[in-house]
Amino acid sequence: MPFSKLGLAKPILEGVRAMGWTDPTPIQLRAIPLMLEGRDVIGSAQTGTGKTGAFSLPFLSQLGKRHGKTRVLILEPTRELASQVETAIRDYARFTDLTVAVIYGGVGYGKQVDALKNGVDIIVATPGRLLDHMRQRVAKLDDIQYAVLDEADRMLDMGFLPDVKQILQKCPKDRQTSLFSATIPPEIETLISWAMNDP
Repeated sequence: MPFSKLGLAKPILEGVRAMGWTDPTPIQLRAIPLMLEGRDVIGSAQTGTGKTGAFSLPFLSQLGKRHGKTRVLILEPTRELASQVETAIRDYARFTDLTVAVIYGGVGYGKQVDALKNGVDIIVATPGRLLDHMRQRVAKLDDIQYAVLDEADRMLDMGFLPDVKQILQKCPKDRQTSLFSATIPPEIETLISWAMNDP
């Protein structure tokens, strides 16, 4: 089944075409329709299988126009992954006016603070730096509609699960949550039962 049959919004389909994609990968084919229905989704797939498209194309299709408030939060374990995901989302959303900011440690706060204060639709972040911005009341998660936990097993290995829980507690309860992970160890199952609604 080609991307054009999945029910994605026209500007997002144009972004996908501009990247030279015609057919979804297996994880995209399974996850996108469920996420477009508003379901919480657990995707188990290795890196390099098109996970970023699987979780971002549905919310990009549903966000519509730029809003000025953050409606999407994507948590990543490392700055490299956060950077890659932000670049991919900019590519998919190139025919929209949606804005995205990447938030991670190891760099100055200035640019990140400016982006957050200007209002962005999508935040891609590592947990530690995002919590810093939340404590400074710069990052606000009151309007989050879509939360994505990417590479959840790596976040577990790096000791980020308490931070992830703290962050999700600040998001609205009626959000759509998706979790992507190469493996689903027992600690991740505990997080799933706490953070997700009938995934």
